[in-house]
Amino acid sequence: MLKADKKDYGRICAEFGVSDLHLILKKLEEKKKERAQNNYKDGTTAYDKNGTGDHSLSSGERTKNSNIKVMQKGTGLHREDEEVHLANTGLDLTDEEAMLLSTEFIFSTVDFVIKIQELKAQEGDDALFACVLTHPLPKITWTGKGSTLEEGEKYRITVSDHKLIHRLLIKDCDPLDQGIYSAVAGVTSCSAWLVVQAEGDPASAGMRRARKTTMASGAPIDLEKVAAEQEIKNREEMEKIFAAVKAKHREGQVAAMVKKSKGNGIDTTLDNSGCVMRTGGKPLGNPKNKKRIRSGQDPNELASDDEASYSDESEDSPGKHKRSRCSKQSKMLKKVNGESTCPEEHSGDDETEGFTGAAIHSRRKRRGPLIEDVVIDPGVHFICGLSDVNAVINETAELTCKLSSEDCEGAWFRDGKKISPDDNFSVTNDGAIHKLVIIRCEEEHSGKYRFEVDGRKTEAMINVKDPPRFNHADLRAFAEPVTVKAGHNAIFKLQFVGHEPVKIKWYSEGEELLDDNNTKIEKSASHTRLLLSRCQRKDTGEIRIKLKNEHGVVEAISQLIVLDKPTSPLGPAEVIEGSAICIEFRWRSPKDDGGSPVINYMVERQQVGRNTWKKIGEIPGVTSYRDTDVDHGRKYCYRIRAVTAEGTSEVMETDEMQAGTLAFPGPPAPPKVVSAYDDCVNISWAPPSNTGGSRILGYFLEKRKKGSNLWSVVNAADELIKEKKYAVKDVVTGMEYEFRVTAINLSGLGEYSSPSEFVFARDPKKPPGKVSNLRVTDSSYSHFVLTWTKPEDKPEIQDEAKGYFVEIRPSECLDWSRCNPTRIITTSFSVKGLKSMNMYWVRVIAVNDGGESAPEELANYVLAIPSPVRPKFTNHKMKSFMVVKAGNSVRITVNFEASPRPHVMWIKDNVPVTKRVTISNSDGSSQLLIPSSERSDSGIYSILVKNLAGQETFSTEVRVTDDPKPPGAVELEENVAGTVTVIWEPSPDEKRDDRLHYTVSKLDSTKRNWTTVAEKLFNNKCTVCNIMPGREYHFRVYAKNDMGVSAPSESPTCWKEKKKEKCVVSVPTRKDCDLRCAPTFIVPLKFHAAPKGYECHMSCAVKGTPKPRITWYRNHISLNTDPNYYISNTCGVCSMLILRVGPKDMGEYTIAAENALGRAECSTVLSVKE
Repeated sequence: MLKADKKDYGRICAEFGVSDLHLILKKLEEKKKERAQNNYKDGTTAYDKNGTGDHSLSSGERTKNSNIKVMQKGTGLHREDEEVHLANTGLDLTDEEAMLLSTEFIFSTVDFVIKIQELKAQEGDDALFACVLTHPLPKITWTGKGSTLEEGEKYRITVSDHKLIHRLLIKDCDPLDQGIYSAVAGVTSCSAWLVVQAEGDPASAGMRRARKTTMASGAPIDLEKVAAEQEIKNREEMEKIFAAVKAKHREGQVAAMVKKSKGNGIDTTLDNSGCVMRTGGKPLGNPKNKKRIRSGQDPNELASDDEASYSDESEDSPGKHKRSRCSKQSKMLKKVNGESTCPEEHSGDDETEGFTGAAIHSRRKRRGPLIEDVVIDPGVHFICGLSDVNAVINETAELTCKLSSEDCEGAWFRDGKKISPDDNFSVTNDGAIHKLVIIRCEEEHSGKYRFEVDGRKTEAMINVKDPPRFNHADLRAFAEPVTVKAGHNAIFKLQFVGHEPVKIKWYSEGEELLDDNNTKIEKSASHTRLLLSRCQRKDTGEIRIKLKNEHGVVEAISQLIVLDKPTSPLGPAEVIEGSAICIEFRWRSPKDDGGSPVINYMVERQQVGRNTWKKIGEIPGVTSYRDTDVDHGRKYCYRIRAVTAEGTSEVMETDEMQAGTLAFPGPPAPPKVVSAYDDCVNISWAPPSNTGGSRILGYFLEKRKKGSNLWSVVNAADELIKEKKYAVKDVVTGMEYEFRVTAINLSGLGEYSSPSEFVFARDPKKPPGKVSNLRVTDSSYSHFVLTWTKPEDKPEIQDEAKGYFVEIRPSECLDWSRCNPTRIITTSFSVKGLKSMNMYWVRVIAVNDGGESAPEELANYVLAIPSPVRPKFTNHKMKSFMVVKAGNSVRITVNFEASPRPHVMWIKDNVPVTKRVTISNSDGSSQLLIPSSERSDSGIYSILVKNLAGQETFSTEVRVTDDPKPPGAVELEENVAGTVTVIWEPSPDEKRDDRLHYTVSKLDSTKRNWTTVAEKLFNNKCTVCNIMPGREYHFRVYAKNDMGVSAPSESPTCWKEKKKEKCVVSVPTRKDCDLRCAPTFIVPLKFHAAPKGYECHMSCAVKGTPKPRITWYRNHISLNTDPNYYISNTCGVCSMLILRVGPKDMGEYTIAAENALGRAECSTVLSVKE
């Protein structure tokens, strides 16, 4: 990551299994600062963007991620050598070795050596999950019930120092914590159940007990031992890979050197020490420098690199040169021609020159040609490097590392300064293991520590912290329970040390204590005190103190026990025996004994009808009493008090108890057949719940054959059955029997029980086999139906099944529950009471007299959802038209079937309904409700029911109207002799109601009754014919709609035809007047829009002489002969009626009037509403 771009950080961390990117970035920043400091000490300045280039080697010896930092000065190139540390390997390698190792070593995928195990914890206890990884990780992800868990008051997440053991502590478990918990390390995870069991002892429900930690059950596993073995295994694998890489590199490097030497005309050989020799006898390499030649490197640069290396070695010891050792694996080369190949001292030619003002190394050119040196010996390296240590002030801290060689001496440094052993620092060397011990840590001892040996180094941080802590003696004294009497004061105090400020909190049973009338908390820099005044019994429980500062947190726990008098004994008292000679009864111990055991019980007796109580005495701790001083037939009451060392409880009074009444026992439970054989049937039963107030003396057992009405006694009259079981041996093989039992007490024989089930007297059968072909045939949101095939009957292996049990298990539950309490004999069953959309596992068990078969379970879970069904409406009597009076409610209910549950939408005139409309949906119906309707609510309401299988619609026309208002003024006109035209003003409701029409009635002076002359008029004019001269007529006009009829509007005057008087008038002779005229429409057709399925009435008025011939057309097709249309022509009023309008009736309608003088037409359009 030091060489990579920032955008590649995430990919690099994912490649090496690192999950905590924030921690890596922090360490990366520290590494960059350290390099800058080292560069400054070496006399070089890090080159910025204007002077630094990344030159990758083309020889293939380095990986694609390795770069060489260079600095330019003139024409010379200077390389800055640096160390590369492989994290978590324990090996410290040089830059070349690390880059070689990176080409061979591949980090293994992180896996679990030990996975987390299932836990069963009591409510209120702590639960601890733990796992061990194959490779160290600083952090893993813990999840619980689908959500990520974080460190807090509820959860505590810890990691071991070697990063292999990870733990999750769940504090104070309750039933809500039950579920599946997972540990996720990279792409690998493991899961386990946490089962929280409720408090089992009801007597301790109000008491708080000490909390304990629950770990995985089974054989205990030493996690530290397993982690240590895994750490050693990882280290051995790393060493093997490192050795293989070095061997491979050694072979390739020597071969390349020999090839290059031959190309230069120099003969080379390999001597016993592993050095390459020229023919002249001088070796090609100097093992002391331990520098490797990279292909393509300038020999002159190598010399300068050697000088820089010596300068680094003398960094911490100015003025002195360290002597470099030859590796134990390489031998000293013999002198050839008077020259030594492994000199002990640096020659004068190897001394470095001074620094320039720009802090850049000055290079010295060699005069003669430089021969490349090759060193095969890897030298001393670290097997186990230093690790960061968190130390506590005034305590001991230790740093340890291990080398590959025991004959090496190193030096310890802190923040770049060498450490010398003194009273506070102890430096030890045990073979290859080197230790630095700080005997008594102080704050100034925090810093970066480094151990160097033979040019190698390893570093670690020591952080000295001052967390709050207690003195061990004070802590042991604090942990002792504090016992006080009720009403007294309890004091808890504790001294501590730690970096200030320290936050102090006291808790009682997990709840923080604050200062009040009964609680006083005193705090100081090194001491705290808790005073609980006037303690009550309910204050008993755990007292915990929590100290926290910036360096850590510490807790201490104690117990408070408040002693008080006990509560009263628990009733009601149970009568064991109530006979003529004694009354024996028992009760239960007090719910709370006040912290002290019950010593005695004080018993008093009162005879019913008297006012005095007689003290009987004290019973030593037994919760029962037998009173023999009783009179036959009398009733008694008893009072009981519990006595402890702290006092006497309140009284518990019993109900009335009678001595010696004839109270017969109730019936026992029906007998159960335990087993059956050819010559014996074993029966058992439960005692009666009502003993009649006295003890049960014994039982009588009777049997009866199937089909018989006669019961026979099994045991003799003088041989009562004392136990609640009996072996009936008087049976016939193959016969079927049933049994009943009765109890006897001091009063006599009680009621008989209900008969048992019938049982055959025969040897036991073999259990049946598993059912087959188990499948689900139907399902819904609340039930599903199972069917299966009966198991085969195989003699001597499995017998015939006599019934079946069906069991289900919800997916989130581990326990199976039976759906049928008694066995069924059919091979199908409907499982009901399911939760919608829940998943269930199902199995079927076959049973017979021999037992139960192995369960047959469905391969997949069953989902509580019905099979897909296309929506359809089930109520065929739904109305498609309804009229509602304004102000009344509108209620439309639609029933349907659909699966899965459909989406229901209501619209009015193709627009979603308004908010004043209430929609109520259920599984199979939907209701539209308008509480108070208005005329604007009229329209066509449609429901759309849609699901995955399809959709269905239904429409209902709602007409909201009211009783119409009467028409306006009525006028009469005479245009043609013998006819009267009635004209009236329209009703005010005509514009709001397109179905409003008019009816005209007349009253003849010669008649007493009104007669209707015209109805269903949609215009405001009507011509009445057959008007007789000399009679008086009255006319009334009514407005009608779907709701009713309005009040009439009468003509203002009566119409009377006067008789013409005969007179003789002499008129001049003239020509007859021609009254003929062409047809004209005096009342045209109106536009009509009728709902589908309703009738439509069209009318108009035409005049013309001679009488014109009328023809109706639809879309230019004559309708006069069509039987679906009713056409009439009365005195020029032409009408056409369509009984049931449909889509086929839509179009343009035309009426034509034609006589000898001409032709006239009138048109309109009919539209049909869906």
